[in-house]
Amino acid sequence: MAKKALEALSEPMFYVLMAFQPGPRCGTEIASSVEKRTQGRVRLGPGTLYTILAKFEEEGLIREQSILGRKRTYSLTELGEQRYQEELRRLRVCLRDAAETERELSAAPVPTGEEGTQWA
Repeated sequence: MAKKALEALSEPMFYVLMAFQPGPRCGTEIASSVEKRTQGRVRLGPGTLYTILAKFEEEGLIREQSILGRKRTYSLTELGEQRYQEELRRLRVCLRDAAETERELSAAPVPTGEEGTQWA
């Protein structure tokens, strides 16, 4: 079965889409936004950034809005905004599931190994 294109976004891809939330951006603005938002944890080099932008443009998530010399400005399409919101919902579900698991584990008695349970 073929995998759906961009089914789950990588972390850098998600942050690139997030960078468009205020509006159109050029590559340097996107890279700066991601680095600032993640406090330097996610850094996008030109190769990574422009590979992501090319993939997003190919998938119809962004479109080139203007070119001024070497500066290309991109904007999020309706499909791109929809994809961002879908990924946001997916990540929120993941976080909810993790929180629920932590609550269950903190409420469960800690096995001591003395109840006849064999540990692998």
